[in-house]
Amino acid sequence: MLRTTLLLSALTGLIMALGQFLGGSHGLVIAFVFAVIMNFGSYWFSDKIVLAMYSARQVNEAEAPLLYRIVHNLALRAGMPMPRLYMIPSDAANAFATGRNPQHAAVAVTEGILRLMNERELTGVLAHELSHVANRDILISSIAATLAGVVMMVANMARWAAIFGGYNRSDDREGGGGIIGLIAMSILAPIAAMVIQMAISRTREYAADASGARVSGDPLSLASALRKLSLASERIPLDASPQTSHLFIVNPLSGRSLMQLFSTHPPLEERIARLEAMAGQRA
Repeated sequence: MLRTTLLLSALTGLIMALGQFLGGSHGLVIAFVFAVIMNFGSYWFSDKIVLAMYSARQVNEAEAPLLYRIVHNLALRAGMPMPRLYMIPSDAANAFATGRNPQHAAVAVTEGILRLMNERELTGVLAHELSHVANRDILISSIAATLAGVVMMVANMARWAAIFGGYNRSDDREGGGGIIGLIAMSILAPIAAMVIQMAISRTREYAADASGARVSGDPLSLASALRKLSLASERIPLDASPQTSHLFIVNPLSGRSLMQLFSTHPPLEERIARLEAMAGQRA
């Protein structure tokens, strides 16, 4: 939580620096209002939107008895309401949780992960997903997306101002340095915002691993599941949207061609090592 707070503070500081550089408080307010409206809608209806995107079908205890039993037991241990359960018709192995709070939560798993995992490993995966709900990670990611959206909107305003001559600061009288600085800021600020937003996402994955391992009482079960998922996701990737890739327990996109800074998930090797360290501490 400390690291997440620091990263959110860095995003806020970036917005303030951008506003001070531009000197346009009105533009910042407009961008902030638009970002809040867009991301509030995404946050409030997150479960319906993402479940529809992946054609997820709600299942009950009779249709998925093992899945229901595991989630029910974990929810009792975590002291949270039983979430709705969904099945995604895909041979890819993955899972995610969504919902604005524990009272409106949903856990979705692919058909592939049910075939791949044994009960112990599936328990580790589902404990991780329930931890995202308990930790209010949908809210945190929505706040991060809002702040990053403000930066990107203001940066777009700055680029158009530079192109069409809407920037008229005294710096321009001293050799055009103001325009150059404006263009540089409009390019670098969104990159910095994206890097911070991705770092927040990776931090929340580590937190869900740790709290999920505590709920299940078996860190090695999730470590074993992550090993299987690492291989399975390369063999049968999930046809996923980049906008929702951060929700899944492992990145459904091909991360090998992307820089680590722009990944929504931390390296699986590091996640497994941390879980094994937790198991060693318990022993």
